[in-house]
Amino acid sequence: MTELAEIYLGNLAENATLSERIEKARQSEGFLEVDITEVDSRKGRIYARSNSGIDVGIVKSRDWLLREGDVLETAQGKLVLIHLRSQKVLVITFSEKISNFPIKLIHLGHVLGNHHWPIIVQDNKIYVELITDAEVVESTIRDFHIPGLQLEYELRSPHEHLSFSQHSEHHHHS
Repeated sequence: MTELAEIYLGNLAENATLSERIEKARQSEGFLEVDITEVDSRKGRIYARSNSGIDVGIVKSRDWLLREGDVLETAQGKLVLIHLRSQKVLVITFSEKISNFPIKLIHLGHVLGNHHWPIIVQDNKIYVELITDAEVVESTIRDFHIPGLQLEYELRSPHEHLSFSQHSEHHHHS
């Protein structure tokens, strides 16, 4: 049977009484922990399997993101603690002056946008969220043959997650 969680209670980092409720729930089988991806954290409907093997369906509004430490309550009164998995991102850097080939760069940006691959530009690096197969993204970028373009992967912990969503606001509004 799938547990359905629709009631948002808050975040452990911001609510001390939730920690006490979690501790009590841990001792009484009324507690579930789920690991989800950054991509899933945005969805309105999330299907996950708890660490104890119980299926959990999470239903929420799409206008806010689930965060590490968020707590929801199921229809049966069980508490669900959310953990975000580490996030693998593709990082594009350039070893040469990129002003030498603006047309190729504009074309690259156009193609990334056409594929709807979320990007963030930060500190002269382009971070690409891997919402599709990494090899596909990598070969698409390499096809541009931009001199000095370098690709590497970074693993970001849940506390260093890049928020690629157009909804950077992740607080729940009731």
